[in-house]
Amino acid sequence: MTRSPVLPFPRPAASDARDQEGPPADAGNAANLKELGRFLRAHRERTTPEDVGLPVNGRRRTPGLRREEVAALSGVGLAWYSWIEQGRVAASKHVLEAIGRTLRLEPAPSRHLLALAGHMPPPKPEVDHEALVRRASPLLDAWPTSPALLLDRRLDITAWNAAYAAVWSDPAEIAPERRNLMWTLVGDPAVRSGLVDPEPLARAVLAQMRMQTAPRMDDPRTQELYEVLNADFPELHEWWTCQGVADLTTRRIEVRTPGGDELRLDLHAMRPVDDPEGLVLLQAPVGPADHEAVVAAVRAGRFPISRTG
Repeated sequence: MTRSPVLPFPRPAASDARDQEGPPADAGNAANLKELGRFLRAHRERTTPEDVGLPVNGRRRTPGLRREEVAALSGVGLAWYSWIEQGRVAASKHVLEAIGRTLRLEPAPSRHLLALAGHMPPPKPEVDHEALVRRASPLLDAWPTSPALLLDRRLDITAWNAAYAAVWSDPAEIAPERRNLMWTLVGDPAVRSGLVDPEPLARAVLAQMRMQTAPRMDDPRTQELYEVLNADFPELHEWWTCQGVADLTTRRIEVRTPGGDELRLDLHAMRPVDDPEGLVLLQAPVGPADHEAVVAAVRAGRFPISRTG
């Protein structure tokens, strides 16, 4: 049985142009430069004059900072900054770092900005994730009372254990093109109803997904994923075009199981060495009562030990 989607949530200065240049804007990185420009514009529009110590004189026609303000505060010529934001030129690392400081970027968005510009180590070629699935399945099974998932670099769900299927739902019931952690958080009714407060986790996963997929937006599966999300959830178009990025850090979530039990889980994201862009998500019960609630869900679910996509 393929599960149908449900309605989503309501809702220092550079001295001259040569100092400002980065890698040549050839066809190979043109898509990333366009993505970089969208990223800068989004963060410029949500940085207020007050954030950077500028006076506010009268009403502004557009939100956030003006391009000339970012350019001046970053020590970059207005025309050059405009070309960067339009994705027409590549900028040097120190220019982008100056712009990042102006926009008050946190460490993860700062790394993302440099990665889009080609100033970070290039992404490694995609590994044989299917081999990892086979090797990692026994690891997932070794956590019989902790829901666990294996995700690829797009956050597609590639393996899971019985505890995950029992507490959340069985990913095998989701069509392969939708078997993605982001999709389940907005489209799987069992996951949506199971989370006591679903939106914070969904936004955190979205920020992680954007950070991992943006440097390879020409990847066919990545394009398919965003097309599916836009088609299934047009009300969340602003989410799918959002430029916010962040690491998915450890967090506590509250869950209601299909049997009506409430439990607390600590979510941990870990990188497998065999696939540094993949993720293992482990949800550990917080206390004895939470542990027992997972045990009860597994017993009631009668799922096989592990499943793979």
